[in-house]
Amino acid sequence: MLAWFSVTPIGTGDASVSEEVARAVDAAEATGVRATTDASGTLLEGSWEECVAALRAACDAVLATAPRVSVVAKLDVRTDKPEQTGADKLAALQAQRSPR
Repeated sequence: MLAWFSVTPIGTGDASVSEEVARAVDAAEATGVRATTDASGTLLEGSWEECVAALRAACDAVLATAPRVSVVAKLDVRTDKPEQTGADKLAALQAQRSPR
């Protein structure tokens, strides 16, 4: 399964969220699930259980210092290619693109 997520801490009194987001990403990675972070969010690669555990850990990490967390998540669950990775999906996309 691929699970992309982004967290936004609410109620910290600070416009910057980088500290809480960093804790969330660290907590997700600490679960052992494969994680890739970019400027917009984090892609998790693993089983349903692994990804949900990582999402929970990320939320709990934010809630340690914020009274509320907003989570946006997108799940890609495939039974025909259960081991597909984010890199696999990008390679398939690039193979279809016109040369530049």
